[in-house]
Amino acid sequence: MLYNKISINQQGDNMKRNKIATIALASMLAVSACIGLTACKENKSNSKLPEYPFWLPEEPATQNASVHDPSVFQDPADGKFYAFGSHFAVASSTDLISWRQVASEGAQGQQMLYGTTNWRSVLPLSDALVGGSQNTWAPDVEKIGDTYYMYYSLTSGFGSGRSVIGRVSSDSVTGPYSNEEIIVYSSEKAGEPNAIDPELFYDESGRLWMVYGSFYGGIFLIELDPATGLRKDGRTYRDYQAGKYTLNEYFGKMLWKGGGGGVEGPFIFYDETQGYYYLMVSDGDLSSNYNMLVARSENPDGPYTDIKGNDVAANIGGGNKLAGNYQFAGDQGYAAIGHNSVVQLDGKTLVVAHTRYRSGPDGVSGNHNLRVLEMYFNEDGWPVLSPNAYAGEEPGLVTQAEAAGDYQVVVHTTKRNDATFVDSVPYTFSEDGKILSGTAEAGTWTVISDYYVEIVLNNITYNGVIAPAWISYENAGGLCMTAVSDQGGSIWANQVIGE
Repeated sequence: MLYNKISINQQGDNMKRNKIATIALASMLAVSACIGLTACKENKSNSKLPEYPFWLPEEPATQNASVHDPSVFQDPADGKFYAFGSHFAVASSTDLISWRQVASEGAQGQQMLYGTTNWRSVLPLSDALVGGSQNTWAPDVEKIGDTYYMYYSLTSGFGSGRSVIGRVSSDSVTGPYSNEEIIVYSSEKAGEPNAIDPELFYDESGRLWMVYGSFYGGIFLIELDPATGLRKDGRTYRDYQAGKYTLNEYFGKMLWKGGGGGVEGPFIFYDETQGYYYLMVSDGDLSSNYNMLVARSENPDGPYTDIKGNDVAANIGGGNKLAGNYQFAGDQGYAAIGHNSVVQLDGKTLVVAHTRYRSGPDGVSGNHNLRVLEMYFNEDGWPVLSPNAYAGEEPGLVTQAEAAGDYQVVVHTTKRNDATFVDSVPYTFSEDGKILSGTAEAGTWTVISDYYVEIVLNNITYNGVIAPAWISYENAGGLCMTAVSDQGGSIWANQVIGE
């Protein structure tokens, strides 16, 4: 049964897990020849507890690539992961840790994906519908039967609501693609969504859906035919323009309300352990206040609610904030983390996003690089993100005594569009459950079931997990805490544990 478009086969040998961290501090990074185990036991909630000690890799061999709005697809032909992005950029990876630039933005990517730098000649109808466009945006590649399909989007200009999502096909994952077909077209009429940022997913029963949208009308959902990958309802933009369908009949169901602030880059995935569909979006301006949000539902078509119980389709402003602009002491600052895909791998959930970087006190650089962060789920099934780039680590058991120590802590604001960079603050997490700022008590913390953690800091309660991490700016292994508050804000903490 298909639960997600990229439910991945076993790849333990590729992850370079050459060091093992046991629950005894004295042997946390002892060399082990074992391959990571992922067996779990049930706890009182839908979430699962690991049975084994956590594991850390040696310093991972990494290489980065530049992809804006990455959509990740695993090619069954060679097992590689491909990240397709806006402006024709493509990167590949065998382990989701190190990436190779397959095609850069611009002419190189156009030539590869379309077989010509005159890509408009391959998409003449789409180009005419939007009145001319600079390039394609945020594509999603899927394989149905023996054919690769790339779902692309065009707009008449940056931020324009005049937009189209179409589809082209190929016998190779990297193209060239041709045979243009239109999925949905928006002509900027009042209430219409922006027809960009398509992402396909299968629900737990095998039905195929396309989530899409941006700004203005919001995020919408259309069901597709799993045999053809085209609209299941067969509705066309020509019939819509002729008045045969209402706006909702043609554009599908609204899942997340849009507006002037806007949400974009939607991605939906189902987690079998939690029993929820999770809808992730990004919000704000890439140059200042971009941030990542999430809501969940028991059904693929919603309603999706946040931790406060808000239906995100009902009002603008909902969603749990997973990440905003931040900087740990000793590291560079990260900004605009978002427009992500999700890969479910060997019981792990990995978020592949783009990131920009801090420039000056609160400025944001213009380049985009891939950043992969592991996602965990707290006792209540709410997702939280690791603060650190994924390096092949395996979550496991750790007691409060072993986790106690000095941490750098980032507290993300609950304001969705706060452009301020949050700098880390040092705290001591003492074995007796106190959080100390110097000698002053600032809160409390408790490790639950040797995996979940509750943090109370400045009178706000956060619930999440404690997990291993490769802390790249320290060039060392460590522990991280990541948790969400009942108001939808997130807290991150890093501690180095040794060489």
